[in-house]
Amino acid sequence: MQPVTSLAVVVVALLAVGPVSAQEPELRWAGDAEGGAPFVEADPRDPSRVRGFDVEIAGLLADGLGRVPRFLQVGFTSLDAAAARGDFDIGLSGIEDSPARRSRLALTIPYYEFREVLTVRQADGARYRTLADLAGRRVATLGATLAYDLLVAARGEHGLVPVTYEDDVHPYSDLALGRVDAVLLDEVLANRGVARNPGLINAAATVGTGRYVGILAPGNTALRNRMNDILMQAMRDGRLEAIFRRWNMWNEDQPRLYASLIRNQVPDEAVGEPESSAQPGTWEAAQRYFPALLNAALITLVLSILSMALAMALGGLIASGRVYGPRPLQIALTAWVELVRGTPLLLQLFVLYFGLATVVQLPAFLAALIGLGINYAAYESEIYRGALEAIPRGQLDAARTLGFTNRQTFALIRGPQAFRLALAPMTNDFVALLKDSSLVSVITVVELTKQTSIFAANIGSWVVPGALCAAMYLAMSLPLARLARRIEKTWRRG
Repeated sequence: MQPVTSLAVVVVALLAVGPVSAQEPELRWAGDAEGGAPFVEADPRDPSRVRGFDVEIAGLLADGLGRVPRFLQVGFTSLDAAAARGDFDIGLSGIEDSPARRSRLALTIPYYEFREVLTVRQADGARYRTLADLAGRRVATLGATLAYDLLVAARGEHGLVPVTYEDDVHPYSDLALGRVDAVLLDEVLANRGVARNPGLINAAATVGTGRYVGILAPGNTALRNRMNDILMQAMRDGRLEAIFRRWNMWNEDQPRLYASLIRNQVPDEAVGEPESSAQPGTWEAAQRYFPALLNAALITLVLSILSMALAMALGGLIASGRVYGPRPLQIALTAWVELVRGTPLLLQLFVLYFGLATVVQLPAFLAALIGLGINYAAYESEIYRGALEAIPRGQLDAARTLGFTNRQTFALIRGPQAFRLALAPMTNDFVALLKDSSLVSVITVVELTKQTSIFAANIGSWVVPGALCAAMYLAMSLPLARLARRIEKTWRRG
């Protein structure tokens, strides 16, 4: 009887609630909130929400499709690869139109046109007006962008030095500090950079022109065509203009773009189709990028060797102080080791390069060397300390009995045995440091992983770039591991 009663209660409850409505379909759109306003940023009033003109365009598209927009956070450099995988319906985050993207993805019609402009210090405004004026100078930008491509082309023509950053904030702060001589980015970012740094100005000349588009999976052309219709209608009825006016981005370039698109409107199936014939093959691109990868690998290797040498020297001093030093010194060194080991290497690099910039402006390579060296010195010191304390105390007592000084005991008895015990973990640390050197790209050092990511972003695939990068890392790390094993075997035979 009880089961019947329970069933009746459930039925009554369901009738009281009423029919369960089907969940509304979603438009999953992706962007990078780290890019900030006016593209996509966390709403200061409610950090769980995002705002920006791309957020409003996603809402416009979702409304036209009868869907509910749902934001997915994806790093900017990963948007193309995630779109190709079909991880979301559309990507919107100030994404630039390019033949390379059209060759591998389905792109919407452009919805905004921008100009690439140079930003310089006010004192240099009369000197640096074009890329030709910056011959031999350092010019900052973001990797895998139209601005980066323009700088790479200008490097061969004018001899300037492109400096790539991971974000659009630090290029302008470094320009204000004098670390770079100019910044080349689109005018949306340039205006924001000048507003944050009053000592900067934008040059009047336009270096290049680009357009923002949405990206979809290559097979998702039907949805792309529907979105194109929605964008076209929004251009006609002024809804896109209203969005850009709200974000103070409307200018005379947009009416010309919209009029051109409407006047030259073509069938949907012909808009944004891949242009594979205009792009070099993957292996051809690999051959073109290979010299740059080799140069980046050399930077990685030199940086890793120098950083490991610094780490070994500092680690040896710290370990000696903790084993042989007075009690206050031991406490201070222990606190330092725990501080370094307990904080992320990425944070330490940021503090060294950006945080201390107002006090001392370290060159990027030197800051990377010091950051890696100090970080790994803490780990090396623990290896050396453990190896020193692993030597049996009886051997040390015997050395004192025989009249050995502390220095002689260390040089002849304790040190050689400790080094043998420490060799294997030291080798492991060097391989780890070699890989951790990829983090220094955040302070503008273009090492192997950063150059590989630029390569992958430009061809739209990680398969070949990733394989080349892995092969280069193995080519650098395996000889060291083999050398360490040979030394260990020699000692065992001895």
